[in-house]
Amino acid sequence: MPLRVVIPLAVAVLAVCGVGAWFLTHRADPRPASYSGEPTSAMYAVIDSRQRDAAPLSLGELFTAPTVGGLRKLTSEQLTDCSDALWGIDAPGCTQALRATFASDQVAGEFVIFNLPDGHAADTLVAALSHSGFVRQATPFDASHSRAQARALGHYVTVTWVGPTHSTTPDLLQPLVALDTLGHAIQPRVIAAT
Repeated sequence: MPLRVVIPLAVAVLAVCGVGAWFLTHRADPRPASYSGEPTSAMYAVIDSRQRDAAPLSLGELFTAPTVGGLRKLTSEQLTDCSDALWGIDAPGCTQALRATFASDQVAGEFVIFNLPDGHAADTLVAALSHSGFVRQATPFDASHSRAQARALGHYVTVTWVGPTHSTTPDLLQPLVALDTLGHAIQPRVIAAT
């Protein structure tokens, strides 16, 4: 084969291989199929600012139980940078992101809590999660059939996200509600601030 044919052919093969490799390895950041978000309420007004609730959160404060609503805790971690828990959006002033992952035979999910400067920043993050980006998926499940909810609780934001692990789609409401109860760990902080 002449060199003038071999070189363009080799370049074309490399380009096709490169594009193919990109498609095989690139995974778009997933979003939940269903999302609901709630702004902070008057109940959390006493912790509407980190100045009123300065103590950092701890993993032991949030993720003590080995199971929650029939879901086994797989991992828990404190992320060194809040942006490690997010894609497509920022959380200005965030000092902590704590995350735990959970699974059962049919469902997997995660719970993430962000420590933000105030209730306005928390409400802004909850609103941004509805359209601009989302939390990074930390455990495998089918995001295209998943459900998520985010709540601003004073200067905190909790995000609960669950999805099926198999082709069948189980009821996700019960595990979503169960994991969302992890946000109740904030209640002692409300009581302490009153």
